[in-house]
Amino acid sequence: MLTSALRKPRAKEHPRRYLASEALAQGCDTLVSIGGIHSNHTRQVFAVAAHLELKAATVQEHWVDWQDQGYEKVGNIQLSRFMAADVRLDASAFGIEHKTTLADLKAGIEAAGGKPYYIPAGVSDHPLGGLGFARWAFEVEAQEKAMGVFFDSIIDCAVTGSTMAGMVAGFKLCQLKCGSRARRILGIDASGEPRQTFDQVLRIAKFTAAKIGLSKDNITAADVVLDERYHAGIDGIPDEPTIAATKFGAQTEAFLTDPVYEGKSLAGMMDMIRKGGISGGNVLCADLGGQLALNAYTDM
Repeated sequence: MLTSALRKPRAKEHPRRYLASEALAQGCDTLVSIGGIHSNHTRQVFAVAAHLELKAATVQEHWVDWQDQGYEKVGNIQLSRFMAADVRLDASAFGIEHKTTLADLKAGIEAAGGKPYYIPAGVSDHPLGGLGFARWAFEVEAQEKAMGVFFDSIIDCAVTGSTMAGMVAGFKLCQLKCGSRARRILGIDASGEPRQTFDQVLRIAKFTAAKIGLSKDNITAADVVLDERYHAGIDGIPDEPTIAATKFGAQTEAFLTDPVYEGKSLAGMMDMIRKGGISGGNVLCADLGGQLALNAYTDM
């Protein structure tokens, strides 16, 4: 398992390179997006906006029914507020689709004379959403060559879908155009809505493929392997295996994962290895960030 050598940039920082460039090219003055209370993505949107001297506004929906006194005060949302963020809390439930709450935010900024740049949840269902992790595939291959190793399987947590979709498209490009060995990209669903996540991963992977020199037909449903055994039934709520895996990583390797996403993918990977679901070869567990959410789970 490789972590530190591939830890930065984090998941949503990769695609944001492309979106930020487009926002500037279009003359936009405000980045608008959406996520849960503890969205890593929206916190990074505010960071990008601050760096580029843009404004930003987000809808933070109550995706997770987690009863903790500090849940709406610490972690990602606290850092967002530090960055002079326009954070708008909303009681709407979890959903990875395009939300009316975000459309309303965008319309309000336009009505006030602003020029918003629309970023869907997780930077995912966006024409450029999969490009960052398509590029990441080539970064992995370069590091593999430098280290003299090949990862036969890559484990990734999937919810809004662009991270896994970018991996699928990027490694397919490596295989078909560069002669690289085929490998298994295995997504661990953490959404509790695996059919919706599967469909979104496949859709994003196809239009990402079309942007990087492949055709949509190069990506098929067989390329999207999404395991739905480890989501604990709902987004954002850890079950006992997730908590155990999170503690195991911390206590054995100081490997900190969050109980929302990476803890679930780590739990899934550990279970599959124990039961022979992953046999032979090297496994890369993609650590995509999220540790800041730990502060909101004080009962763990």
